[in-house]
Amino acid sequence: MTTLGTPLSPSATRVMLLGSGELGKEVLIALQRLGVETIAVDRYENAPGQQVAHQARTITMSDPAQLKALIEAERPHLVVPEIEAIATPALQELEAAGTVRVVPTARAARLTMDREGIRRLAAEALGLPTSPYRFCDSLEELQAAIDGTDGAGAAIGYPCVVKPVMSSSGKGQSKIDGPDDVREAWDYALAGGRVSHGRVIVEGFIDFDYEITLLTVRARSADGTIATHFCEPIGHVQVSGDYVESWQPHPMPEAALRKSQEIARAVTTDLGQGLDGQPAGLGLFGVELFVKGDQVWFSEVSPRPHDTGMVTMATQWQNEFELHARAILGLPVDTTLKSPGASAVIYGGVDARGIVFDGVADALSVPGTELRLFGKPESFAKRRMGVALAHDADVEVARRRAKDAASRVKPRAA
Repeated sequence: MTTLGTPLSPSATRVMLLGSGELGKEVLIALQRLGVETIAVDRYENAPGQQVAHQARTITMSDPAQLKALIEAERPHLVVPEIEAIATPALQELEAAGTVRVVPTARAARLTMDREGIRRLAAEALGLPTSPYRFCDSLEELQAAIDGTDGAGAAIGYPCVVKPVMSSSGKGQSKIDGPDDVREAWDYALAGGRVSHGRVIVEGFIDFDYEITLLTVRARSADGTIATHFCEPIGHVQVSGDYVESWQPHPMPEAALRKSQEIARAVTTDLGQGLDGQPAGLGLFGVELFVKGDQVWFSEVSPRPHDTGMVTMATQWQNEFELHARAILGLPVDTTLKSPGASAVIYGGVDARGIVFDGVADALSVPGTELRLFGKPESFAKRRMGVALAHDADVEVARRRAKDAASRVKPRAA
């Protein structure tokens, strides 16, 4: 799709985003800068992306009838899933019928919508190194997997990590250090799942040095072939499985970086296979990896921009949202780093609607910083409502500045 039309005209190139939070909002802005007509879909009204799109629609995206009816009515050229809780069988049906093209593919959306599909692909089909794992449908199965009494292999043991099979931003994830933590972790995982499956994954704990996000882009080159591009590795800190700060680049040995790229290339190439095995899937993938010395383990992958990748708004000539927009439209990309930098999350701090933000000017007085306030209509104490960005030649200086700027923003009830 290298010919682009004019929005709100018969020639328009029309793209529908399924999920319109803060990441989707930035993708929509990037698409609009290329003259694309955008349709923002979410489960609640006035989502961040709906505030900037040409059109906004509110449906239950996990309802196949609602999703299919909307796509058939709107007839976008591209459908871009931006969250996990989507009726992916409906997308596969529409893609197979030639009604719409799904980014990167409907198959990729199905496999990555829950941790089971992508873990089985990575570990069992592709043979990539991962932590030991089991899927469990009850508290008793979880305990048996940890103890090794389920007959499915060696004990997962302690410590271990329990996650819902479907969740976002680390919700429902917890580390278990001993038997007394198992029930609480099970309950927390069920409560944190985006859809109530009653199913979790338990993973053996890897004693890693650090975790990175390797943003990986499948895009068309000038000669029409599909090439894989890598951004500089992104380091990040998570609290209870939720990202709170990130920085780029993260220093790592050349051998570990090479292995990380090999793993990312393998999983994204497989996810990029379209109908009949054709290499149709274009776009940006957030590949999460554990690293210890020169050893690398695959953790997860998202076929869309990644929350830790918001740092690229301060560090790259083309940020992750611009890379995604260009790639899905069949345009060339540039993953070059502009400057080292960092990001730090701004939490809501209060449970309220229509909050206000004090301290914005004070935050922006920190040298080399920017803010993104997402415009979410409702705040929760631990809901991500914005992000502070900083750039500096020294990444550690950038990290300090990003955290300083974020701490100066004071959300409160209006």
